[in-house]
Amino acid sequence: MSIGAIFLLPNGTFFVELIVLLVILFLTTKYIVPPLRAAMDKRQELIRSSLEAAESARTDAAAADDERRQVLDEARVQAREIVAQANATAEQVRSEAQGRAQGEYDRIVGAADVEVSLARQRAIDDAADQLGTIVMGVVERVIGREVDMSAHQDLVNEAVGALRSSAAAGETGAQG
Repeated sequence: MSIGAIFLLPNGTFFVELIVLLVILFLTTKYIVPPLRAAMDKRQELIRSSLEAAESARTDAAAADDERRQVLDEARVQAREIVAQANATAEQVRSEAQGRAQGEYDRIVGAADVEVSLARQRAIDDAADQLGTIVMGVVERVIGREVDMSAHQDLVNEAVGALRSSAAAGETGAQG
């Protein structure tokens, strides 16, 4: 067996290939790996900053959401206060209007009562004035002769006074 035929023993090409491999490895580590490492570091820093920006945006969004909820709650409270104030004002206006209406009603009813009382008194006075004449006419028809009204004026006045007192008593009974 010859030494060249043993495949486990290195020959000259092996050493050349080993040197070429070491040179390629050196050149790769010297000129190719640093730019790749720099690009990877830059990319890693970009990803880190993007993640930080996303976290910051998420925090800002959460803060804005909290602020929006707070403003919305404040607006609801303010709206409730405005509605309550409007209801109170409406109730006050309604009660004032009701008080004015009641006062106007009382005034109108009082004026009507006075007017009715005056009209009743005028009617009683007119009836009393005419009652003497009517009674004398009835008496003349019943008796069949003429009766002197001046002679019996005191009787007519007494009858009219009784009529007025009974009318006054009826008026106080109607009011009470």
